[in-house]
Amino acid sequence: MRVHEPSAAPPVLPARRRWAALAVLAAAVLLLAIDGTVLSLAVPALTVSLAPSAEQVLWIGDVYSLTLAGLLVLMGSLADRFGRRRVLLIGAGAFGAASLVAAAATSAPALIGARLLLGVAGATLMPSTLSLIRNIFTDAVERTRAIAVWSTAFGAGSAIGPLVGGFLLEHFWWGSVFLINVPVMVLVLVSGRLLLPESRDPRPGRFDVLSAGLSMAAIVPLVYAIKHVAGSGPDLTTAACVLTGLLAGALFVRRQRRLERPMLDVALFRSAAFSGAVAANVIAIVALAGLLFFFSQYLQFARGYSPLRAGLAELPATLASIVVVAVIAPAVRRLGRGRAIALGLALAAIGLAAVATAAHGPFVWLGLALVLIGLGIGLAMTLTGDAVVSAAPPSRAGAVSAITETANELGVVLGIAGLGSLLALVYRHRVPVPPGLPAADTARIRDSLGSALQVLTPEAAAGARAAFVTGMQVTSLVAAALTVAAAVVAWALIPSPRTPRP
Repeated sequence: MRVHEPSAAPPVLPARRRWAALAVLAAAVLLLAIDGTVLSLAVPALTVSLAPSAEQVLWIGDVYSLTLAGLLVLMGSLADRFGRRRVLLIGAGAFGAASLVAAAATSAPALIGARLLLGVAGATLMPSTLSLIRNIFTDAVERTRAIAVWSTAFGAGSAIGPLVGGFLLEHFWWGSVFLINVPVMVLVLVSGRLLLPESRDPRPGRFDVLSAGLSMAAIVPLVYAIKHVAGSGPDLTTAACVLTGLLAGALFVRRQRRLERPMLDVALFRSAAFSGAVAANVIAIVALAGLLFFFSQYLQFARGYSPLRAGLAELPATLASIVVVAVIAPAVRRLGRGRAIALGLALAAIGLAAVATAAHGPFVWLGLALVLIGLGIGLAMTLTGDAVVSAAPPSRAGAVSAITETANELGVVLGIAGLGSLLALVYRHRVPVPPGLPAADTARIRDSLGSALQVLTPEAAAGARAAFVTGMQVTSLVAAALTVAAAVVAWALIPSPRTPRP
């Protein structure tokens, strides 16, 4: 029989210090989200500078997310054990140092190593931020608003990453996309030491090395398999990774059920509300990540926007997500949590469908669609995250927060790999190839719109742009359908008790 000892209640901080502490945590997650999207714009420049092989380019992009996803559960558990503020500040210092190493890299292997270190440091930051919110904001209504700010920072960072990257690459060298991390992390270190309270599990039990190893062995092969399928298609490597991940996952779950103090309380997933919140969160992130992946390309390649202008064009979604902070309390009060999540996902689905229908029209209609997506995804992400972190006692906040972060990371990978592969499939099927071209040029045209524009004449490029837009429209509609399915899950599984007016 599993025993959960009572934990000490977290200290209640003055209101001003609570919100100042939230600003520190939001700054950290904002930077992590920017770092996850800014690198894609720098790949052409660093390719010229470092001359990496095609395989090294893939590892430069993939090693960060593989490391981050594999370590989230472990780092969340360590934060509960050794102190969430301590782990956060150590991670912030490591992230800043690794950013300096990445910016100064003079070879592809050096940059891959720096990206690996960034993934390790990022894994310490993400669950620590959310678990600290769980312990700082003891009032449920305040905590929901705080998580809304946290979610807004995450979404805003993902959206403005291309904007920041576009500005830096127009004025500086590729390493500048890493250097911007340093002053923010210095700010987090200084202000975090002053403002953040320490909290930990008072009775963490014995650290289980086998559970830590199994958690990484379950996540990393599955994430790699998804990325490998997107780049190379299904093969024996894919099958081996999937089988390894599933076997390690089954062993991890079995071991957690037998431990008196498990690293992750898998019994939480027996709750339909908890599982529904995690599932809805993953699907919402899939839609958002897929949108950001193809929409930036659409703006730059199909509409001819510069990277900076494309980043500005994506701001309506970011600005709409900020509104969530104001509307979330009345939404939950009137509808209840489950129905409010379903409403948010339904708004996002309408926005995604609108992207498909407005692709050839004036940008104003696309801007309105982005408003619906930003508002809907922001509302859904906030409430699903709140449902997950509220499901466990504050003493276990780090481990349960890691579930949300792992779901976010898997959603990003699935969104880019799954929806990105669908867009590429439609594009390759629809793109017209002029006769008489060398085989190498034909392959480049079919590979991607960006490559095609370097080969085709302006007249022939119109057909490639049209094929890409068709692929974007199909992908948007599929993302809308997935989001509707997530709305149904949220409506059916997550309770919707209405909260009284304060």
